Amino acid sequence: MTDSGPAPLPASDRPDAAARLRDALLAASFTADGLLELLGAPAYAALARSETVPALRATRGDTPLETLVRLFLLQQPVPYARVAGVLPCEEALETGWLRRVGGDEVAATVDVRPYGGLDGEDWFIVSDLGCAVGGAGGIGQRGRDAGTAVVLGVGGASTTLAGITVRTPVSSALDLGTGSGIQALHAAQHATRVTATDVNPRALHIAALTLALSGSPAADLREGSLFEPVRDDETFDLIVSNPPFVISPGARLTYRDGGMGGDDLCRSLVQQAGERLNEGGFAQFLANWQHVEGEDWQDRLRSWVPRGCDAWIVQREVQDVTQYAELWLRDSGDHRGDPAEYQARYDAWLDEFEARKVRAVGFGWITLRRTGSAEPAITVEEWPHPVEQPLGEAIRTHFERLDYLREHDDAALLHSRFKLAAEVVQEQVGLPGAEDPEHVVLRQHRGMRRATRVDTVGAGFAGVCDGTLSAGRILDAIAQLVGEDPVALRDRTPAQIRLLVEQGFLEPVG
Repeated sequence: MTDSGPAPLPASDRPDAAARLRDALLAASFTADGLLELLGAPAYAALARSETVPALRATRGDTPLETLVRLFLLQQPVPYARVAGVLPCEEALETGWLRRVGGDEVAATVDVRPYGGLDGEDWFIVSDLGCAVGGAGGIGQRGRDAGTAVVLGVGGASTTLAGITVRTPVSSALDLGTGSGIQALHAAQHATRVTATDVNPRALHIAALTLALSGSPAADLREGSLFEPVRDDETFDLIVSNPPFVISPGARLTYRDGGMGGDDLCRSLVQQAGERLNEGGFAQFLANWQHVEGEDWQDRLRSWVPRGCDAWIVQREVQDVTQYAELWLRDSGDHRGDPAEYQARYDAWLDEFEARKVRAVGFGWITLRRTGSAEPAITVEEWPHPVEQPLGEAIRTHFERLDYLREHDDAALLHSRFKLAAEVVQEQVGLPGAEDPEHVVLRQHRGMRRATRVDTVGAGFAGVCDGTLSAGRILDAIAQLVGEDPVALRDRTPAQIRLLVEQGFLEPVG
């Protein structure tokens, strides 16, 4: 399958037309909640996987909402008369949101997908037809020009980054590789000024449409790769990026392939972000990284962290090189093409990994915070378990706790008061019928949903913490209760308290 190139896009310089289209969409309940109510959960979930048959079956009527679902989500031609009863049809044709097909039908020129913001906002994400969600299957078969220039909509990576981003009011935010504009849209809700970059001019056009159709302030859109369009004297309070992080041979698909060797694009992005951050500012990325033979992956990532920045790096998933190659070959639809070409591309991927001695690829989140501390803190960990999204507030408080621990030595820690975080439970692990547990586990039901093993003193200490007594006084009481030397207990317990504070089980009071 080949293509002459991507289809023409709606006009991005008609915010008035976009506003009238938005009003019409909302009037017809073309929203995330409206879709769920119309389609039902199974068909709605199928649509998120780019499976359209259940939604087609659920929209066989002629209500305004069914008409819009067929037009914009299912990309079906719809009679002009039906659309004219729902949308400002002539204006939508004039400004390029719709086009005439056949004798008396119209079709959408872009995918328009309802999207619910973190605070319940009704937004619309614009993307190229057939590229809204559920991967980009078939893009690799569209021909060179079409395949590299298309712009995807909201996928799992987009929503993950939106959920982990720290959402405090800031003066300036930068979205690198904006794509359809979802991160810029989120940032515009709490940043006075939003700048968004992309190497693909089509993406910048679509991002402008997303912002306008969602009723959001416009962003400063700049063409270029990553930080290239940013002036040397510009700094920001927030930098976010869902970059083209896929580690692949070559740069066949712009939306996903970094075009640098190995994980160099992600490394460069992280290393260059430090000098672009204002004091206290955050930079947050999704990334892939190589697991190289003879090298500790955690050390590899620590070496990426720029000077003057705290960092929290979480590896969420690891795939061996064969799984990784198959995942992204399927993402682009290569497995449905010529078998010999598929095998050649698979071979090229494995050749590249073998030459670099790569055994696996990790995926996860990287958060930097610009700090004035003489000793920045770098945490690199693996956490493949479920977490509670949105996680932005939990990430912000993680760095607050790092500041607290840096400012308090062990003596100050023992004079401090703490309270147990909300929804922490204790689990005792041991053989059935045993008098004492083998060990005790504290488990969170919020945020990162961590679990950590503690001794009986640590469990007793955490259970008593309600913000009224200092840590030292609690330990003295525990020492008296268990018949232990209070001085020895004060000496050995601060390390455990620090861990519980760092991981969010205990919160400083006052």
